[in-house]
Amino acid sequence: MLKERMTPEELADLTGYSRQTINKWVRKEGWQTSPRPGVQGGKARLVHVNDEVREFIRSAQRAADVPAHNPHSLDDSFDSLLLSLAKEMSDHEQKQLTSLLLREGITGLLHRLGIRTQESV
Repeated sequence: MLKERMTPEELADLTGYSRQTINKWVRKEGWQTSPRPGVQGGKARLVHVNDEVREFIRSAQRAADVPAHNPHSLDDSFDSLLLSLAKEMSDHEQKQLTSLLLREGITGLLHRLGIRTQESV
């Protein structure tokens, strides 16, 4: 149930989206927020859940419920995770990652992350 004011975490739990996605929508859509009482530092915010926010969340849920016309099944949680992560990235970050993958390939990426060493190649 949507309350008048909710934290991004509460909205994420309620909608099934990540807290990061909710925060991205807050910034992108210009939703009204206020400081969260009792939390210092200024980053903890409450989202004012007005009609605009409700409609946006409803439309986002409908879009998420529509099955993708992708011949490859996304049942694999790793595939879903990678797609979710890519959607959370800014356009600039996506371009940088694409450039890195094209330049170094998956082996280079895994090596940079410390997942694969040169000896195991």
